[in-house]
Amino acid sequence: MSKSGEKNEFDRALALDIVRVTEATAVAAAQWLGRGDEASADEAATAAMHREIARLPIQGVVVVGEGEEGESPIFHVGEIVGEGSPSGGMLDLAVDPIEGTTLCAKALPNAMSVLVVAEHDSLLKVPPIYMDKIAIGAGYPDGLVDLDATPAENLKALAEAKGVGVPDLTVCVLDRPRHGHLIEDIRSTGAALRLIGDGDIAGVFHVAEPRATGIDMYLGLGGAAEGVLAAAALACTGGQMQGRLVALNAEHRVWAKLAGIPDLARKFGLNEMVAGDLSFAATGITDGSLVEGVQLGQTAITTASLVMRASTRTRRWIKTEHADSAKFN
Repeated sequence: MSKSGEKNEFDRALALDIVRVTEATAVAAAQWLGRGDEASADEAATAAMHREIARLPIQGVVVVGEGEEGESPIFHVGEIVGEGSPSGGMLDLAVDPIEGTTLCAKALPNAMSVLVVAEHDSLLKVPPIYMDKIAIGAGYPDGLVDLDATPAENLKALAEAKGVGVPDLTVCVLDRPRHGHLIEDIRSTGAALRLIGDGDIAGVFHVAEPRATGIDMYLGLGGAAEGVLAAAALACTGGQMQGRLVALNAEHRVWAKLAGIPDLARKFGLNEMVAGDLSFAATGITDGSLVEGVQLGQTAITTASLVMRASTRTRRWIKTEHADSAKFN
């Protein structure tokens, strides 16, 4: 449990101040929408998010950011951000200024800006390597699916729990060459596939609303940092998720040890990736299944956001018209 001062500080950080951060970030990214320049879009969004977080009355440490210290001038892991906390309480921050940089550059669906603010020492600290992931929505027995089971076994278990056939299920997978065998295995079961180009935070979160998204399960290899952010989103809605780090070379194994995870065979459950209370905010850059994208009008800018809290399982969809675009400069 948090100390009293830390808990009060976290409660204050849950205010709508954090969505103003993702709004400003999404608007900055939207200036580069469809221009094919991923680097400029990412630079603009990262600078905007850093600027807005610096104005928040909190003291936070970046746990999931843009890289290790020395790799990125801002939002490196361990950086202290925020205007400062009167109580001195520390919070954990996980940032992704643009979830789906390629999606933004190509004006494709589901690009968004994401920020997680959590109790201190509650987010899993992961190195910048890959994570193998499986996720399903809420309402099923614990341990229904498992990374060590085959896709056929996991789909059979989920289908039986839902009272449907395996062909009635849809699995979301990142469309990558590395998933060739996984895609073949899923198709051999008769289940449907939803292949996505980028954005595996949204991909994982799709399982929380299968009736709306049509996605029953998420499978595959993606970024470890995105895995923690996705787990934070699921913690606010319920669901099951497992993640396991994957090192592709010796350098990755060293990074994992430095992050305090020497056992690469270890599976992390949802409650191990996000162990405390948190608030999750996402603002759409392009239209997507979670939120609409930024609308750049002649007289106003419109943003759509989703804000959630883990302890209360509350979800708020916020649509905002910003009449004064100068506020984002």
